[in-house]
Formats: sequence, structure tokens, C-alpha cells
Amino acid sequence: MKTQDFRNKSEEELHSLLRQKRGALRQLRFDLVAGKVKNLREIRAVKKDIARILTVINEKRKIKEIN
Repeated sequence: MKTQDFRNKSEEELHSLLRQKRGALRQLRFDLVAGKVKNLREIRAVKKDIARILTVINEKRKIKEIN
């Protein structure tokens, strides 16, 4: 997903999505150890999505603090 897609979501939706992505990352790590993962770039993509979500959450919190 792109950052703009995350910015259009509410904070509750972002937290829900964050939990889902973290769960997916955890499952990918287990699958990696078990030898089931063939596309390692998928792990990198999930990590970047998590970072983008956290960035947008922090931006929204800072905007609330200012107002």
C-alpha cells in the first residue's frame, strides 16, 4: 500500500491494520524458518508497510497535539 492510502484511514483502522500486518510478519518469520517462504521480498514489504502505518499514526498524533 502507499502512504496516501494509510493517510485516508482513521486511527482505529490504522491500529487494526497494524495488528494484522504484525501478525502476518510473525507468520512469515515462522514460515521462513520452516522453509515454506519462497519470496523473501514479501517480508521486506510487510516491514515497510508497518513502518508506514506507524509514521502516519505518529503524524496524526502530532496534529492532534498542535490543535
